Amino acid sequence: MFISQSSLLANNLPQLSYGVAVVDVDQDGAFELFVAGYSFPNKVLKWDGKLFVNIADSTLADNGRQAIGVAACDFDGDGREEIYVLNTDTFAGRKQFGDRLFSFFDGEWYDLFSLPRNLEAVNQTAGRSVACIDRLGRGRYGFFVANYGGPMRLYELNPDGFLVDVAEEAGVSLITGGRSLLCGPLVSERMDIFAANENGSNFMFRNQGDGTFVEVALELGLDDPYEHGRGVAALDTGSENGFGMVYGNWEGPNRLFYQDKNGHFVDFAPPTLSKPSTVRTVIVADFDNDGFEEIFFNNIGEPNRLFGWRNEGWYSIPIGDAVEPYGMGTGAAIGDFDGDGRLELLLSHGEQYQQPLSLYGTVNNGNSWLRILPRTRAGAPARGALVTLAAGGRIQRRIIDCGSGYLCQMEPVAHFGLGTTAEVDWVEIRWPDGAIATLDRPAARQLLQVSPPTR
Repeated sequence: MFISQSSLLANNLPQLSYGVAVVDVDQDGAFELFVAGYSFPNKVLKWDGKLFVNIADSTLADNGRQAIGVAACDFDGDGREEIYVLNTDTFAGRKQFGDRLFSFFDGEWYDLFSLPRNLEAVNQTAGRSVACIDRLGRGRYGFFVANYGGPMRLYELNPDGFLVDVAEEAGVSLITGGRSLLCGPLVSERMDIFAANENGSNFMFRNQGDGTFVEVALELGLDDPYEHGRGVAALDTGSENGFGMVYGNWEGPNRLFYQDKNGHFVDFAPPTLSKPSTVRTVIVADFDNDGFEEIFFNNIGEPNRLFGWRNEGWYSIPIGDAVEPYGMGTGAAIGDFDGDGRLELLLSHGEQYQQPLSLYGTVNNGNSWLRILPRTRAGAPARGALVTLAAGGRIQRRIIDCGSGYLCQMEPVAHFGLGTTAEVDWVEIRWPDGAIATLDRPAARQLLQVSPPTR
């Protein structure tokens, strides 16, 4: 499947790297890769037409911190995404270095947590992942932090412009060994939150429509209390019953959940997929543009794995160069950075010893594709939006990523492979506030940016 393109990474020296987020850092309309450095500088990798070059300034590089998780979204409603960087210098409990929340103002990046009015809000608990959530459907996001050994956090801006933690009033300030996060319309029509945890049950926070959540993991069969969750991603199962979910358990059975007609999650993982490994990031995406998503497991210290939907079942398929049998994988993210309609895969490495980043692409097999980038009313990526496509007698669905895969965040684009299908019947976009737009017979092989309809 994958072919190495690591030679396209300029000055790719070994270092300890963790989470990766895809965000338009320089606001030029193209997305970059923000790579969290652990006791090394963070990187912002930009495709310049020939190479991926690091454009991080000294503020974003933040040299000397111990960054592991990262996510971006429009936190203040100005049309430009802020970047939350989660620093963790201890395994659990209270940590030395607080997190960063980078916002761009007057030509410079600033850390909102460093402002005097926000010092009391700084997260001083060790965490693992961060994701964004528009809990009220207003086009302004909050950052949800999966802490380990302390309460979960949900940061928003109050009307006076202060950073506040609203986790308790939202009903999500639980304490556990937080690991990974997935947000979107998973079990309701609004944005829900799934948290895969360690040394305790997983959480599924169902959005009640009033800005509060109720925890329903046990009720829906997602609690998995005796395993240790890592990466997680939503899966288009082709069913009318809602999204499936795939996640890795550290050296325990991996899960491949489908929803039944009652909204209960049932594990359909075949033995080859459920086989335990030292799993970190999990990515679900259509890498070969055949119209069916693949499942990628990024492992640390053992070969990576890839699964595809073949002959009405999930099977291990050749992974190619991305097998990395000795790779110390810590994070991964995807995006189409060169605009050829095929996804690139970036892998980061670290924790146990320094390694350079890895970049992979796929061979052009001629399959068709369509990419949809929903925007908010302010013009930022509409993370959490639901995009549905009809083509070739099938329905495909994607959630615009809010943060997933453990420590990481994918590109905010719904990527649809079409196989040999040349025509698309229709595309529907549903925003977190319930607004809906429909595209009739859009041409394939293009990226379409779509704003919500005028109120």
